[in-house]
Amino acid sequence: MLLKRFLPDLHVKSIYDIDFTLLKQRGVKGIITDLDNTLIEWDRPDATEELVEWVEEAKRNGFQVVIVSNNTSSDRVSRFSASLQVPFISRAKKPTRKPFLKAVEMMGLDTREVVVVGDQILTDVLGGNRTGIYTILVVPVASTDGFFTRINRMVERRVLRIMRKKGMLNWEDES
Repeated sequence: MLLKRFLPDLHVKSIYDIDFTLLKQRGVKGIITDLDNTLIEWDRPDATEELVEWVEEAKRNGFQVVIVSNNTSSDRVSRFSASLQVPFISRAKKPTRKPFLKAVEMMGLDTREVVVVGDQILTDVLGGNRTGIYTILVVPVASTDGFFTRINRMVERRVLRIMRKKGMLNWEDES
């Protein structure tokens, strides 16, 4: 069924609700994460102390982290990733499979050892699912979006409504 491609494996309120112990039990060693409205507001230039601590905690738990962003500003993604000391891919063109496979390769892992974390079902979840990677959907950290993301959100709401009617969702829509 086509709709299943939009269905995340897990839905949590924020990255801070991701249980590193459970990921380890699943054999996960790498985290591919979106940047804008997943880790930080799309218009915030710098990482918060809480986010820096989350990334450090992930690393202490043995996880590699790669930021994969559709953001067209390589400078923003590069500067942000450097502050967290993690590699990145900008202008990713999610939901294509290529940036996800490249991130998996950068980590030297297999797709079964990686999770994708993001706030959009049309880019992060669909791309991760198409690549065979476990997907985690988070509620966007900001209530505002850039222009193209606003368009995606309109389509996303329709897809979620259909999935809800079909009984495919086991969470309340918090976005």
